[in-house]
Amino acid sequence: MAEKKDTQVKKVAIICAKASLEDVYASLVLANGAVMEGMEAKIFFTFFGLDAITKKHMKKLHTASVGNPGMRMPGGLPFPTLLGALPGVEAGVSAMMRKQMDDIDVPPVDEFLDMITAGGGEIYACKLAVDMFKLKKEDLSDHVIDIITIGDFYAMAGGEGSQIIFT
Repeated sequence: MAEKKDTQVKKVAIICAKASLEDVYASLVLANGAVMEGMEAKIFFTFFGLDAITKKHMKKLHTASVGNPGMRMPGGLPFPTLLGALPGVEAGVSAMMRKQMDDIDVPPVDEFLDMITAGGGEIYACKLAVDMFKLKKEDLSDHVIDIITIGDFYAMAGGEGSQIIFT
């Protein structure tokens, strides 16, 4: 009889490349869920996802109101893309989304990062994107362990029971 392999996920490596509220929170929820389940969790923020860990932008994330096929109006009707282009609509949709998250006690980004790192999760910034956007370590949240290359991230993400998730 062949020995049965343990295929349980033990580590998640999450890549966050977008700055929309819903994409950033997807990464944060996945990482927090992993640490709460006792898994190793690492988040690699790259390109526009850096906004989530940039001190200047992390409290000002927006919901994508143009080109978002999942966007719905009250009553469940599809949200017309043209509406999202009107002045103030994106800000209003973002405020509504934040209020709905507040109503169910979803923490703001910085508190979510506190929870993830307190549980042993690790936060990294992409060197290429940091250089491209002319950022420095001091521009980033104190939760960021280091600015690393994608090669460094892949080296950390490997091993049996590991999953790489792109949000």
